Amino acid sequence: MDKLIIKGGVPLKGTINVSGSKNAALPILTACLLAKGPVRLTNVPRLRDINTTLKLLNILGCETTFEDNVVTAQVKELKPEAPYELVKTMRASVLCLGPLLGLLGEAKVALPGGCAIGARPVDLHLKALERMGAKFILDSGYIHGICGGLVGARIMFDFPTVGGTENLLMAASVAKGCTILENCAREPEVVDLANFLIAMGARIRGAGTSVIEVEGVRELKGCEYRVMPDRIEAGTYLVAGAITDGELKLVDCPLEDLDALVTKLREMNVYVEKQTDGTVLVHRNGPLMGVDVVTQPHPGFPTDMQAQVMALMCVAEGSGSIQEKIFENRFMHVSELGRMGARITLKDRTAMVRGVEHLEGAPVMASDLRASASLVLAGLVAKGTTEIQRIYHLDRGYERMEEKLSAVGAIIRREPE
Repeated sequence: MDKLIIKGGVPLKGTINVSGSKNAALPILTACLLAKGPVRLTNVPRLRDINTTLKLLNILGCETTFEDNVVTAQVKELKPEAPYELVKTMRASVLCLGPLLGLLGEAKVALPGGCAIGARPVDLHLKALERMGAKFILDSGYIHGICGGLVGARIMFDFPTVGGTENLLMAASVAKGCTILENCAREPEVVDLANFLIAMGARIRGAGTSVIEVEGVRELKGCEYRVMPDRIEAGTYLVAGAITDGELKLVDCPLEDLDALVTKLREMNVYVEKQTDGTVLVHRNGPLMGVDVVTQPHPGFPTDMQAQVMALMCVAEGSGSIQEKIFENRFMHVSELGRMGARITLKDRTAMVRGVEHLEGAPVMASDLRASASLVLAGLVAKGTTEIQRIYHLDRGYERMEEKLSAVGAIIRREPE
């Protein structure tokens, strides 16, 4: 395993290119299972989760290549089983349930690591697919689904689940008849998947709203498609510019998908604006100020930016709060930020953050993907040297982060642990 060594206190200045979206690319790659013909995807980020998904596609009978951020995929002979060896490392693997049931009438997918059949979000996927005619049993750690052909239905999600909406979009695209999905997730990545399916010939209306209508078709064809830029990576670099008191320009930044984040950054005295050349400029407008944040499904404040904004609030004037309403256990970075001198108090699912004059570099350990990013941001502004261990989490969601940061002035390097 590798670690990152960061010497903080350097304002970042320069230009960063935003990579393709991991959270959009994963379901789009899975949807390649539905294509009767070759698919070519561009702007695919080179990440650990992408490589895992490509391995899974190959096992399921879809041959792939990946070079220069371009994936080619071609289904040869579809197989129904997704093995535990791959699924255990990536929860998104459950997305192959919908395509496999839709095309083969059978799917045997290992339960994602650490997940139980009754825990969100897997149960939402299964209940919705059961409405379309599938039956499921739990067999030796595998979800085994069978059906005589999926049939369109009216489905109301208990919660606007992103993965559940994506799984049902894929299943409904090749089901018989019309499917109406209500209380859908509205995230831009859901819209990107819908647009990809439409490019393959699917009939989908309403993506990006809470009600989506899908008219099933007999088959979907291959196509060429560009994956959207990563709004969470872009948001992380917006915070990087602000926390170091630097000035960054972001290329291919999907500012229109970051309204809730940008609103909070502006409240904190951060300038964020699109320039005439299409880049997005970020720098401080004055002293950073604490704010109150509540995570919500899109278009609310994204839970995937909670940890990064917390790092920014740690060095802001005054105090603020972050209420986490999406995930139950997403404050594991708090204790590590505390090792760097942050003043954060937890009560239930709310973190109270009181800004300090400066953070101190320290050895810290990453617990998950976005926690990793928050520790990098804290390390960039801290006095002294920060050593971040277990950065394999970071490699799941950020393409060449240390290289991008080094190019704009950060003193950061990767070393083996």
